[in-house]
Amino acid sequence: MANGIEDFQKFGKESVDNALASFGVVTKGFQAIAVEMADYSKKSFEDGSATLEKLIGAKTLDKAVEVQNEYFKASYEGFVSQASKIGEMYVDLAKDIYKPLEGILGKVGK
Repeated sequence: MANGIEDFQKFGKESVDNALASFGVVTKGFQAIAVEMADYSKKSFEDGSATLEKLIGAKTLDKAVEVQNEYFKASYEGFVSQASKIGEMYVDLAKDIYKPLEGILGKVGK
């Protein structure tokens, strides 16, 4: 009987430790994603401002259209790249969250 109580206490302690580890992973993961998004937003704003300056300085309509097309193309490619990167970060975060819980789920299955 005492052995069962000790096992239950040990399981409870391991569960709490794993939950705290998962929480720490979640916090760090979301911080990394937030930093990445902030950096992308800053770069996007800077690129937009530089493009606006080029548009204002354009001497002809053709040059203005060219500048605008270059901006749209670069913006689209940058967005797709950033979306892929953020998606990968979320997948990695989900894997990292699950790692501490693998032990608990394995024991529960037994």
